[in-house]
Amino acid sequence: MTESSSAPPPGLVLAVLPPLSLYIHIPWCVRKCPYCDFNSHQAGPTLPEAQYVDALLADLALEMPAVQGRSISSIFFGGGTPSLFSAAALGRLLRGIEQRIPFAADIEITLEANPGTFEQDKFKAYRQTGINRLSIGVQSFQAQKLEKLGRIHNGDEAVRAAGMARAAGFDNFNLDLMHGLPEQSLDEALGDLRQAIDLGPTHLSWYQLTLEPNTVFWNQPPLLPEDDILWDIQEAGQALMAEQGYRQYEVSAYAQAERAARHNLNYWRFGDFIGIGAGAHGKLSFPDGRILRTWKTRLPKDYLNPEKPYKAGEKLLPPDELPFEFLMNALRLTEGVEAELFTQRTGLPLAQLAEARRAAEQKGLLRVEPERLAATPQGQLFLNDLLQYFLN
Repeated sequence: MTESSSAPPPGLVLAVLPPLSLYIHIPWCVRKCPYCDFNSHQAGPTLPEAQYVDALLADLALEMPAVQGRSISSIFFGGGTPSLFSAAALGRLLRGIEQRIPFAADIEITLEANPGTFEQDKFKAYRQTGINRLSIGVQSFQAQKLEKLGRIHNGDEAVRAAGMARAAGFDNFNLDLMHGLPEQSLDEALGDLRQAIDLGPTHLSWYQLTLEPNTVFWNQPPLLPEDDILWDIQEAGQALMAEQGYRQYEVSAYAQAERAARHNLNYWRFGDFIGIGAGAHGKLSFPDGRILRTWKTRLPKDYLNPEKPYKAGEKLLPPDELPFEFLMNALRLTEGVEAELFTQRTGLPLAQLAEARRAAEQKGLLRVEPERLAATPQGQLFLNDLLQYFLN
């Protein structure tokens, strides 16, 4: 349901608008994975690349009032499997975007890629378009685990993909890896992690498999490791990455020095992002204090239908929801954020958090640091419990 956005909430003014990013959703995959709850759809024999790029640029044109004179600090192609699109299509899209919104001089442009879609020439061409970071969806290197996850690649292809990325000129790439896989042991989980580290990524996304509603795994649950094994995997994996120079800076994100994902940092620091593409979400701030959540129509056939609007809805965030919205993102960061960022991003006085902060500090979930908002290690483990203190 669309809610009115014509009037700003009373009393809120943003002195400076947050940094602006752009998220682009490519909704097609070769095959839908049984654990996936993202807006992805099995691709047919041909993809409507040209038509979809036209729609993305038309969608962006309608979002231009939200730019408010800012440049784009980062772009993220997510999916689905964006690497199904040709470099020519993505290059045309990037040129069209830059004609409308200036790019920051050090813009980070990330493309999600599946090892089963890697081709050396194709990825060299991606690099030539200006894409300068890859996020490669490995998930596991073990044949049995990949088969259970429904992945279209094998372990050897995952290893080759990292080599191809580097050969194509990508000196900054992430490997996406899951743990807590069906019947996975501690040794198997650490074997995957060691293999990933050996490939020399600058960034690792390492997270536990969860069963999400509206997925095959939700309706037909696989046998997952027991809680004691999951805890052992988590502790040993974090220790291994720290030993190898990967600093944990967010719940499931680990990076070499100066290689944290800037696009995701903007999300967690409650920055702004325009979302274009089928099912894309956005968060947009305006000088008069309005902060909007937006979302686009999900089905590709509807998104490509000129008779239907791109935007499916929007919600104006009321002031009493802003503390939770802000901290739901900021407290995922292991070092949290500067306390003053709360006022900069929401327009609300920091004093509004005082009572909830004291209560969370007394429970040992929030660090006692007046100049920062940061969870304790215990608070990171029980983040949902910590956030309850900031619900209206």
